[in-house]
Amino acid sequence: MDVFSLQKALLNPEIYPDHPPVIKFMETHISLLFLTGKYVYKLKKPVDFGFLDFTSLEKRKFFCEQEVKLNRRLSPAIYLGVVRITKEGERTHLGGKGEPVEYAVKMKQIPEEELMDRLIEKRQVTPKMIEAVSEKLVQFYFAAETNDHIKSFGKPERVKQDTDENFAQTEKYIGVTLPGEIYEEVKNKTNDFFRRNKKLFVQRIASDRIRDCHGDLRLEHIVWGDEISIIDCIEFNQRFRYTDVAADIAFLAMDLDYHGREDLSEHLIGAYVGESGDRELMEVLDFYKCYRAYVRGKVESFRLDDPHIPEKEKKEALKRAQKYFGLAHRYAQRF
Repeated sequence: MDVFSLQKALLNPEIYPDHPPVIKFMETHISLLFLTGKYVYKLKKPVDFGFLDFTSLEKRKFFCEQEVKLNRRLSPAIYLGVVRITKEGERTHLGGKGEPVEYAVKMKQIPEEELMDRLIEKRQVTPKMIEAVSEKLVQFYFAAETNDHIKSFGKPERVKQDTDENFAQTEKYIGVTLPGEIYEEVKNKTNDFFRRNKKLFVQRIASDRIRDCHGDLRLEHIVWGDEISIIDCIEFNQRFRYTDVAADIAFLAMDLDYHGREDLSEHLIGAYVGESGDRELMEVLDFYKCYRAYVRGKVESFRLDDPHIPEKEKKEALKRAQKYFGLAHRYAQRF
């Protein structure tokens, strides 16, 4: 995949069926996005980060298909399908007859003002809206796939692999985004929780609480449109998606806390427990909130090492990382 020439070709409005007047381009560390005003075409970069591998055309095609299939569970109207990008001579086509040179996920373009992280900033998220999100999640988790393989991801020794990985990967940020005493306390409390609560993890598995979840359930992925849609689940690694429903919903509760809305966070959990009947979720909630906050602190810390990110953005990432680690520390003191 020649990223540069493909990017140039896809910035040409002529190759799109509806010939939009202008194409907007966005980039993440794993994706190239082309926004037409009506649709988004999302391509996967040929990268290998260990936890994801998009290095071959076959793999990118497979994960485009997975992205559509998995995200249709919570946002069927947004994920429209996978489009072949073909080449005939020197011309690039969307869905042409030539050999496919790349694949793209085609989505409806979402108005940014419908995203819940924007709405929370404007203080436009109400308890009733939170109840509606909770109701959607209860139905989603009830129907989400589970089997012996998926359940095995809820074993304490398996979950501990993730927390161990977090601590190993953040050692280098001690004294930068993460004070040494917070690192030690969160690590010790986490490891102690595993020692004391083996039965609790086993009970969660026995109660069928380990499911094929979303994996990245944050405010910025919730769309408050004509209907609630939840986008951008993790398609590239089962380890991040096969998890306790408590770990999934804890991500959203933590995000509400991070945005200073503990009231809505408590409301979410109250509504969810009331409707799902999953009262034992409360015994693991702070543990998983701590895990999720720590992961976000780690991800923001990684940004400090990215040579492509300007210094101003790195300063913002530093502040966010410190805030997430502070939040993780607060949760750790509660379990």
